Amino acid sequence: MKPRSAYKEVWNDLSGAIKRAVMHVMGDVEEEQLQAAGEETVKDLQATVGANPGDVVLEIGCGVGRVGKVIAPLCKEWIGCDVSSNMLKHAQGRLKKLRNVRLVEISGFDLKPIPDESIDMVYCTVVFMHLDEWDRYNYVLEAKRVLRPGGRVFIDNFNLCHDTGWQVFETHRTAFAPGQRPSHISKSSTPAEIETYLKRAGFQSVQIREKNEWIQGWGVK
Repeated sequence: MKPRSAYKEVWNDLSGAIKRAVMHVMGDVEEEQLQAAGEETVKDLQATVGANPGDVVLEIGCGVGRVGKVIAPLCKEWIGCDVSSNMLKHAQGRLKKLRNVRLVEISGFDLKPIPDESIDMVYCTVVFMHLDEWDRYNYVLEAKRVLRPGGRVFIDNFNLCHDTGWQVFETHRTAFAPGQRPSHISKSSTPAEIETYLKRAGFQSVQIREKNEWIQGWGVK
């Protein structure tokens, strides 16, 4: 079994075909459901950090462009970053009609291709669950680096402290023996963890919201 931290290899293996890629992002859903999920996420972004017409917006872990398809028309430029070249290929196909989209392959640990202080808003949604804790924090630090002064960041994960989040935790604990858990298995966060990452990275005006089984955190550089 591949180590969890072999993100590029793991996610390329999981995303060869678009149907398989979507399955590992959202489950067995059709395009209409994928679109609706993207719209719901953009509502959360608009309610927290906002997406303005003049913004350069970057997504960490863009997958097949679930959110990018909805948010790109609302901003100046949308940059989708992903560790998987397969995911980026699928995103390119889904977003081909949008002229302000740029797709960037990253290592899985940082945003090295993105220059310092070049972005207005960074978000990372439904990604932290697949990362080790150290790598979650690395991305928060990288978001701080690439954001312009006054830029905004948004991150989320499912909540260990919520009954539904705990149920996911227990299901995964009992379904797989130690050493047999899939490399991409979802791991939760707590509100305190998300808040700590943002504050330790130096973000200001940090806020945490628990929305059903989700934790959402955001702040300003």
